[in-house]
Amino acid sequence: MPASAASADVTISTGMLRGTRSDGVDRFLGIRYAEPPVGMHRFAAPVPAAPWTDVRDATAFGATAPQSPYGGALGKLLVCPVIEGDDVMTVNVWAPTDAGAQGAPVVLWIHGGALERGAAAQSIYDGSTFARDGVVFVSVNYRLGAEGFSVLRDTPLNLGLRDVALALEWVHAEIAAFGGDPSRITLMGESAGGALVAALLARPASRALVAGAIIQSGPLEAPTVAKARRASDGIARRLGIPATREAFSARTPAELIQTRAELAAGSSPLGGTPGYNLAVDPASLPASPSDVLDQVDVPLLIGTNTDEYRLWLTPDALAEISPVKAWIARRGLRIPERAARAVRAAFPDASPGEVLGQLITDRMLRAPAVRAARSRRAPTFVYEFAWPSPVRDLRAAHALEIAFAFDTIDHDEATRLAGPDAPASLAREMHAAWVSFITTGDPRWPAFGAERTTRVWDVEPSTVPLRRAAVVDALR
Repeated sequence: MPASAASADVTISTGMLRGTRSDGVDRFLGIRYAEPPVGMHRFAAPVPAAPWTDVRDATAFGATAPQSPYGGALGKLLVCPVIEGDDVMTVNVWAPTDAGAQGAPVVLWIHGGALERGAAAQSIYDGSTFARDGVVFVSVNYRLGAEGFSVLRDTPLNLGLRDVALALEWVHAEIAAFGGDPSRITLMGESAGGALVAALLARPASRALVAGAIIQSGPLEAPTVAKARRASDGIARRLGIPATREAFSARTPAELIQTRAELAAGSSPLGGTPGYNLAVDPASLPASPSDVLDQVDVPLLIGTNTDEYRLWLTPDALAEISPVKAWIARRGLRIPERAARAVRAAFPDASPGEVLGQLITDRMLRAPAVRAARSRRAPTFVYEFAWPSPVRDLRAAHALEIAFAFDTIDHDEATRLAGPDAPASLAREMHAAWVSFITTGDPRWPAFGAERTTRVWDVEPSTVPLRRAAVVDALR
C-alpha cells in the first residue's frame, strides 16, 4: 500500500473487501468473480466465486493468465506483467471516493492481446483517470490461449468469452456497492478485447446488461467452429494427443504454451500459424457479431488507427515485400485490385509492402467497422486515430491509441509505443470524449450517418467525412 494511501472497505454479496483510498480514488484489486480455473474447473464453464467470511485483501492484482511474452521486435514494444498463481478470474475496481449512492456511470474494460496475451494489471490500463472523472472503472482478467479458446471434444466453446460474460454479470450485480449504477454499464475493449465486446453484444443475455459499448480496433467476425479449432488442433497434432478435454488437461498450461510457441516460431503476419478465435456457437455466441451489430440498440463508439499494420510489420519487413509478393498476398486475401488502386492513390509514396499493410488494416478492421456503422440504427460514432508515433516509424499503429483514451501517456508502457513527447493535449481531449460517451452516450461529435462523419484524432483533432472512403467502398 502506498505510504499516502488509507484503507477503504466495501461489502459485496460474497463478503467484505479491503482496498486502498488515495487522491480521491478507491481501488479494489484482484476481486475474485469466479473460482480459479484449475482442477475440475479447468476447461470448464466458469463458476461464480464462493462467499468468504474474513475480510479479503484487495490491494494487489490477481494472477495473470498463463501466457508467453511477446517476442522479437514486438517484445521491445509490448510488455505484460507476470503475476504467478491460480486466481486468474478476477476484476479490479477504481471508484471515485465520493461516488457514494450517486449512481455513477460504469465502464468494463476488456484487454487485448490476440486472445493469448495481456492482463488487466498492465500499468497503461490504470483506471484512476476514469475514476478521477466520475466513472467507476472495472477491468477483468479472463482465460487466454489454449485454456480459454481451444476447441476440444466434451468441452464448452468460447471459455474466455464465457469468463467475461460472467464478469459482466458480476459488475451488474455488485457495482452499486462501489457507487456505480448497474443500468449505466459501458463495455470497452481494444483489439481482441474489442472483439470480446462485440461478442458480448451478440449474446442476448449479455446485451441486456449493457448501456453502451466502445470497440477500439476490434475484429467483428467470429468464424465457424471448423476454422476456430485450427490453433488447438495444431497443438494436439504436435503433442500427438487427441483434441479432447482429458488429453489437454493432462498437460500443464506451460506445456501447452510452449507447444504453441514452437508452432508459431518463424511465422509472419502474412503467413503465420492460425491464431485463436471466437467461434459461432448456439450456447455461447449464437451469431457472428458482424451479422448482428445492426440489431444492437445501444450507442456504439467504434474506430481504428490509420496504420494498424505497422505494429506487426517492421520497416525492414515492409521493405522486403516485393510487388509480386504483395500481389500474391492480395490474391490470397481476395482483396480486389480497385482497393489496391485506391490505397495507392491515397498514399502515392507508399511502397508495395505499405500498400499491402494498409489493405490488410482496412480489410480486417476499418471496412468492417464502417459497414457496422452504416447498418446501425442506434447512435454510432466513428473515429480514426491518426497521430504518428516517432518510435520505429510506427506512425498510427495498432494499440497506440489506448494510452490516449486512458490519458496515461506518461506511463512506461505508453512511452514504448509513443515516445516521451506524445501530445498531452490530444490525450486529454480524447479521454474526455471517452468519458463523455460513457457518461451520456455521446462523445461530442456527430453520429455516423449519410455524411459518414468521422472524428480524426491527431495533433489537431478534426471532424470530417470518412477519409479514404474509396478504399472502404472497394472492400465491400
